Amino acid sequence: MPSYRLLHRPVALALMLGLLAVLPARADVAAPPLDPAVAAVLPRISAAQMRATDERLVGFGTRSTFSERAGPKRGVFAARAYLVERFRQIARSSGGRMTVALDTYTQPADPKKRIPRDVVISSVIATLRGDDPSGRTYVMSSHYDSRNTNNDDGDHDAPGADDNGSATSAVVEAARVLASVPLHATVAFACFDSEEQGLFGSAHYAQTLKAAHVDVEGDLNNDIIGASIGDDGVKRDDVVRIFSEALPPGTDPARVNVIGGENDSPSRELARFAKETGDAYPIGLRGVLIFRADRFLRGGDHESFNAQGFPAIRFVEPVENFNHQHQDVRVENGVQYGDLLQYLDFDYLAKVTRYNVAALATLALAPATPKVTMDTKALDNNTTLSWPPVPRAVRYEVLRRSTSDPVWTAVDDAGAATTATLKFSKDNWLFGVRAVDAEGHRSPAGYPTPVRS
Repeated sequence: MPSYRLLHRPVALALMLGLLAVLPARADVAAPPLDPAVAAVLPRISAAQMRATDERLVGFGTRSTFSERAGPKRGVFAARAYLVERFRQIARSSGGRMTVALDTYTQPADPKKRIPRDVVISSVIATLRGDDPSGRTYVMSSHYDSRNTNNDDGDHDAPGADDNGSATSAVVEAARVLASVPLHATVAFACFDSEEQGLFGSAHYAQTLKAAHVDVEGDLNNDIIGASIGDDGVKRDDVVRIFSEALPPGTDPARVNVIGGENDSPSRELARFAKETGDAYPIGLRGVLIFRADRFLRGGDHESFNAQGFPAIRFVEPVENFNHQHQDVRVENGVQYGDLLQYLDFDYLAKVTRYNVAALATLALAPATPKVTMDTKALDNNTTLSWPPVPRAVRYEVLRRSTSDPVWTAVDDAGAATTATLKFSKDNWLFGVRAVDAEGHRSPAGYPTPVRS
């Protein structure tokens, strides 16, 4: 038996197990090519425009769900009217492809759900139609409601500059710069009502999409994205966090460990795609993948999409300051509380918006995600993957990584074939397949479902 005494212990162990002897040199995953149309759009994103939008939102005093009766110049429905008009102005540059609508319903009183009385909930949706006949859809979302210390206080001020005027401003700005760009997939720009009460606006919209059998392939949700300085006083204007769920609804826990897909849900693949794409453009921002659905004790509208089985992720600033969230505006013991404009960094907000737009536009230009299966009927050390043809794809790439790697590390070109057999053991590696079009746009990776037929 050969001696492994001089080898690094993990390498020696791998050789003993016969894992490395069959592995060829790794083909590293290159950064995606930059699309000239996307690159041209990003500089148009304006920090000044978003400041003006956020100032208008804060100027409505409160956007509490329970301020819907406050009148034409104050409250959540005054803000709603403003957003509708902004989107209608933007739609004029879309060549008729953008429509603006309200998703409105009455939420019955339910004290257990923080709804002390019947209340009308109304979200603003601007839909930019793509030319893909399948109706494949992506959503960029935020919530435009706000709150102070008392969650059902519709009377007193709740400025909501960061939570969530920042992201609402980003959604409006993304719609503005993308309205005139021809896209294949349809994109919905959503500003939800009543997130603070329990994600009610987004839950209703996601349920409506599900009931209409809309093919929602991803939601990029933004919530609290405007401050680069957290409660530790350190400025971090080069980082954005990306949260994603592990296991979608309907997952069979008994099968998860066997398949090894606990870190490869559609939402995780969407998060990897967003980071890979956003990091590739010269924005001055890098995404940090957080492998959990959201922060502890908090939630976001992406979870409404997850609940319907749609891939969804959340963007949020690096370090939050909770003195500036869900607080009455006041000074207490020399400390300023309240979600005020003075704490926002609009240059940072512009970066986060560019990051979103780079990912969103690429998703809408790229082919759809392949639906992949893995053949597991044979007891062997190969891996055979298959997938149906994807419209507009001219070739496919098989991605690979170790079971302990967070992101894809190797790629094999499968050409135009829709099946591939690799000399890598399905027991030891994780695989995905992405579709690539003639311009080089890559889809998110499709993670394979094992089949034994």
